[in-house]
Amino acid sequence: MESLIAAIRERDEVARFLAWPGDLDLDRGDHVEEVHLSSGAALEGFAGDGAGGTYFFCGEGGEDRPILYADSEGNAALVAIGLPELLRLLLVAPWWRDCQAFTDDESRERAAEYLEDMHDLVARREHVAAALGLDLPARADVLARLQEVAVRMGENFVLIFTPEGHPYEPLIRN
Repeated sequence: MESLIAAIRERDEVARFLAWPGDLDLDRGDHVEEVHLSSGAALEGFAGDGAGGTYFFCGEGGEDRPILYADSEGNAALVAIGLPELLRLLLVAPWWRDCQAFTDDESRERAAEYLEDMHDLVARREHVAAALGLDLPARADVLARLQEVAVRMGENFVLIFTPEGHPYEPLIRN
């Protein structure tokens, strides 16, 4: 199986879409602060967003590792188990960081805002998903999975600000 990161880098239209509206830039893997996981597991920054946030692979292995997102404000959450799951989240609900309650109504409002600014969002998303060989679940399923991963599994992935030893605040709460 081809690496999804390699597939993204090889396809300009895919990389552009993931950069915006997905807000995933594979050239921004360095986090601005020194951090580590409380468990001591490996942490590898592999992408960032426009606001200074970083996506990290957790533990050892390939693209199927858990992925933690840390923003630039001291908040973090486990957001996916593997790169395919993260990409589905970014393709289906690129506005996920703007959700607080993860309700269908809230997500529908955010989706409408994105569609107002980007009328071809759905068609472009479908094209990118096909190029990467990804199926796209329903928005409600993607957000429910995000909350499940962040809340249930995330307690084992606590990000620590190394110089002070303080944990990041949970980005997603139950």
